[in-house]
Amino acid sequence: MHDTSNTPTSCPRLTTANGAPIGVQHALTAGPRGPVLMQDVALLEQMQHFNRERIPERVVHAKGSGAFGTFTVTRDISKWTRANVFSAIGKTTELFVRFSTVAGERGAADAERDVRGFSVKFYTDEGNWDLVGNNTPVFFIRDPYKFQNFIHTQKRHPQSNLRDMDMQWDFWSQCPESLHQVTILFSDRGIPASLRHINGYGSHTYSLINAAGERVWCKFHFKTKQGIKNLSDEDAAKLIGEDRESHQRDLFHSIAQRDFPRWRVCVQIMTEAQAAAFRWNPFDLTKVWPHAEFPLEEVGVMELNRNPENYFADVEQAAFKPSALVPGIGSSPDKVLQARLMSYADTQLHRVGVNSHQIPVNKPRCPVMNYIRDGALADAGNYGSAPNYWPNTIATAPKPDASFADPAWRLGETIVDRYDSAVDHDDFTQAGNLFRLFDDAHRDRLARRIGGALKQARPAVQQLQLCHFFRADENYGERVAKYLGIDVKSGKPCHARV
Repeated sequence: MHDTSNTPTSCPRLTTANGAPIGVQHALTAGPRGPVLMQDVALLEQMQHFNRERIPERVVHAKGSGAFGTFTVTRDISKWTRANVFSAIGKTTELFVRFSTVAGERGAADAERDVRGFSVKFYTDEGNWDLVGNNTPVFFIRDPYKFQNFIHTQKRHPQSNLRDMDMQWDFWSQCPESLHQVTILFSDRGIPASLRHINGYGSHTYSLINAAGERVWCKFHFKTKQGIKNLSDEDAAKLIGEDRESHQRDLFHSIAQRDFPRWRVCVQIMTEAQAAAFRWNPFDLTKVWPHAEFPLEEVGVMELNRNPENYFADVEQAAFKPSALVPGIGSSPDKVLQARLMSYADTQLHRVGVNSHQIPVNKPRCPVMNYIRDGALADAGNYGSAPNYWPNTIATAPKPDASFADPAWRLGETIVDRYDSAVDHDDFTQAGNLFRLFDDAHRDRLARRIGGALKQARPAVQQLQLCHFFRADENYGERVAKYLGIDVKSGKPCHARV
């Protein structure tokens, strides 16, 4: 018998994934030298999970570090946005930040010359807002068609599997719009000394919308309060030889030692009229807005003050997407942003899964109610037995709230809006014409079949649908009503049988 007399009573009990206690952590064999038995399900479970414990690496931004923290509002900007995250001076919102290198794989060294990803997930009271940016205010391209091709040049040559300078410079030589970002990359700011000593930028232009439905254009800036610090090429090479995780180590230990890094959060604001008259395209990702004309306006402070408990669960499974916007903050005509609205959400569906939003690091802190259902690892925690379709007549089902609708966009002569497809459309004449083409027996068979199916729906639904039949043809409605047992003259059932 196994001796458990020395087992501490406070020691957590080892279990299988389904919670069954494990008595002995040794393989089950036929004799001390015999083969392992297939019935050792705890061993099988351990091996099977180990074979699958990696998820696909990010195509870009694979090497990353992260931390939790807070955003605190320092200025009232309700004149520009209704976003709840900015709703009151002193309001604090929890957030998660992931820093990364762009080109390197997960095993890349931190202190390499590369752009740094700077992505912030705000857990606001009205949903998660993901600001997926970099430590540079511009990027290499302005046409999204070039994005995947550009990233290929930053990765490995398809034959040699080596990083290839000819690929990179060949692409840049054909894309002069990259010159601004190339200049930043090869400047003294190309190798940050640590993640605490970099600025962050939303880079793209976004829209802010206030309670009156008025829109302004906005760029987001995160200015480090630790000051900018960078490495020389020689110091970086020496550091890489000593510590390939220098940035991650610095961030983790600074937070662990309560030396919390902080950033001033600022915005630049441009009105729609200013944008229309501006001397270059204000939505061009390769250009900045001059600070002299559009000064930085501080709106809050970001502080990182809590390390993840588990790197994989929080940092690796963190899923950022520019399409995670909230009321009061929207997109813009920036073409690269428009493409990223789809691309980033799509890659997280592949990398983490269709229910990545249920993982704790990605899960909104506010109630979530929608008609998205099922998929791998669905927990049904936010919908249970609720309807999975819209529109519906279920009183308790979630419904749109028109007060949160974004105002229409005017893009030249085009108005961009969510147009109701039912407006100025006749949905009944052609259905009625078809009914009238049928002979009397066919009309009766049609009404009997519809009545038999519709009778299984709730009375309120029957009445709503019956109105449609009457609009198409009065006789159409009368015939269906007969098979529903509804006396359309009295409004009471007439006990017709189907």
